[in-house]
Amino acid sequence: MLKIILADNQAIFRAGAAKVLAVEDEVRVMAQAQSAEQMMMALEKFRPHVLIFAAALQPDLKEMAAQAGRSKTRLVVIAENGEQPARYLSAGMHGMVYRNIGGQALVDCVHKVAGGDTWVQDMRAPSEIVNENDFVGARVRDRLTPKELRIVALIVQGFKNKEIAKQLGTTEQVIKNYLRNVYDKIGVSDRLELALFTVHHRILAEAAAATAAAHGTPAPPTPSEVRPS
Repeated sequence: MLKIILADNQAIFRAGAAKVLAVEDEVRVMAQAQSAEQMMMALEKFRPHVLIFAAALQPDLKEMAAQAGRSKTRLVVIAENGEQPARYLSAGMHGMVYRNIGGQALVDCVHKVAGGDTWVQDMRAPSEIVNENDFVGARVRDRLTPKELRIVALIVQGFKNKEIAKQLGTTEQVIKNYLRNVYDKIGVSDRLELALFTVHHRILAEAAAATAAAHGTPAPPTPSEVRPS
């Protein structure tokens, strides 16, 4: 049984990755963390075979590598598109993926790294590339209203309908109505599919984030403790 910890400040990305890994009979996600502090606590407590963490958490890579060595844990970093692997590999990381990684590639990475190999996502692979000329993402972006884009941004950050309603000064029912419209425009069936679609299409993700920032949307709160899966 491969024990995994997922650490990322994007709740939806964690949920998507956990959903992909849960399909594998020999893989178990032991815990999820939303901050560097939570991640280090989980690493010490669960001593996983593989820790998958976001570079956005800005952990101390040297400290991580040292503690991972004591726990015999292999490390995979989730980098932002365009980041180069040299910095992370030289700091003792064992693998690097980008946020646009496909499900099968993530599973392959976990197995390779757990087996002792180094694995870096190939951004040249057609199935993994986020094309700057992303016509699908651009078309969806242009179909959404500014308010819908704000809602998309909040969904990606992990906010619930009640919290989104408070941010926008409206009711949960109104937010549900907006979400139904967004689902229809994009062709998804739920908030997880919406968030994964947005993360995969950078043009849409950037438009949503920019619209939210323009309206002063705050970052989501950080939970105070690690939540075991």
